[in-house]
Amino acid sequence: APDFIIMGAMKCATTTLHEQLNAQPGVFMSALKEPNFFSDDDQFQHGIDWYLSLFDPAQPGELCGESSTHYTKLPTYPKSVERLRQYAPNVKLIYVMRHPVERLVSQYMHEWSTRTVTGTLSQALKRHPELYHYSQYSMQLKPYLETFGSENVLPVFFERVKQFPQEELARIGEFVGCPQPVAWQAAASHQHATKERLRESAWRDALVNAPVLSTIRKNLVPKSFRKWVKGLWQMQSRPELKPKEQAELEAMLDQDLAILGRWLGRELSCKNFRAAAIAPISGWVTDQLPQPKTTSATRASVY
Repeated sequence: APDFIIMGAMKCATTTLHEQLNAQPGVFMSALKEPNFFSDDDQFQHGIDWYLSLFDPAQPGELCGESSTHYTKLPTYPKSVERLRQYAPNVKLIYVMRHPVERLVSQYMHEWSTRTVTGTLSQALKRHPELYHYSQYSMQLKPYLETFGSENVLPVFFERVKQFPQEELARIGEFVGCPQPVAWQAAASHQHATKERLRESAWRDALVNAPVLSTIRKNLVPKSFRKWVKGLWQMQSRPELKPKEQAELEAMLDQDLAILGRWLGRELSCKNFRAAAIAPISGWVTDQLPQPKTTSATRASVY
């Protein structure tokens, strides 16, 4: 059974933290990085025994964890919290946050490459409100704080992990109860390459991977031309909104950040987010949090 879960947010270095924790002695992370068991109906249908089998390779006494960003994708996956409460009531939860606009732009670029979204960023925001829903951090956190209590939810900022990786990993290690001091492993860091990602194309990949065509391409087609063709399948620059659209988006996200800021005892807005996120997190301001639906005293394991 998992002792802890990195539950999001998407495009906030959750893969890096998954790999860093997996590199620590006494910690086992599921080989399937995103089981999404408690969120996705098709995964949940595999049954709890299938999910628990993901942790079978762990050695006795090892802490077990997994990472599934779908758990904080409201309103897309509305059943995650209740299923977690039912099957993993004592789990520790880690939630990583990033500048909300940068996060949604990174998600858009990722999903543009997989053809999940089409059109410009402005068009995608109108067609896919989940792009900004997933950046509304207090909205995503509220049901977890109500259900599991603030002592079992660790807020982490992507910007601080980037600036102080060892310090933040140590904070996470202490939260989940790592049996030994943790050490950031440079070799285990996941390299993000959203901008370099090629847009999906089955026919292109078939042509590129054909052995004979691959040989001809490398021997006869100039590298400069190959690079130009590759660029046709890549997003050439980080997309931006028009100033009015940017201001409207930030105003909407600022309402959510104001709530998160009260919970963390600091002012938060899109404009000051990068600077505010680098400051150490001292913990939740408990009298500002939503009222818990359960307390730690009533939580019991079902395993």
